[in-house]
Amino acid sequence: MVSLSKGQTISLEKKGGGSLKAVTMGLGWDTRQQKKGILGGLFGGGGGGAIDLDASCIAFAADRTVIDTVFFGQLKSKCGSIVHTGDNLTGEGEGDDEQIKVDLSRVPAGVAVLVFTVSSFRGDTFDRIENAFCRLVDDGTGQEVAKFDLSESGSHTGLIMAKVVRQGSGGWSMTAIGEKIGSRVVKDLTAKAAAHV
Repeated sequence: MVSLSKGQTISLEKKGGGSLKAVTMGLGWDTRQQKKGILGGLFGGGGGGAIDLDASCIAFAADRTVIDTVFFGQLKSKCGSIVHTGDNLTGEGEGDDEQIKVDLSRVPAGVAVLVFTVSSFRGDTFDRIENAFCRLVDDGTGQEVAKFDLSESGSHTGLIMAKVVRQGSGGWSMTAIGEKIGSRVVKDLTAKAAAHV
């Protein structure tokens, strides 16, 4: 497993050769515990309660045209190769809180780049979030291929997490992005995501 830093790219190849066929992009997060007392309540960085982060995948053509978008409101791409496993409203529990599964062998040829994003649906900022990450898992083996820490605090409500790019040889690569943005829903992320195509 590779722990990625911003801008780092890895090839999605199997150890024995050949490209990965099916992968899962997992997103996990926890709500930062607020400080107790009067001052903690006044300066705690937002309201209390659980945080609803939403993972999304935008499929782009090489010319930056949006081909499809998979998110909590559309859990499957038109071709069926990209599937969101469902919306998590709290981030509670261990491991991945939301997952997007991609059958790379079935992604339409016109799709050049898959951009993965996360947005805070209720507008909570990342100052209230800790232990956030995205990770790519090889569905064939269950092994974690790469992990990217998303826990950097700030007043942003969304991130362009990473992109998976089709390579000329028929394989794919993954690049960690980590661009902070002020968007709460995926349609507001599209223009920023397109800049990474």
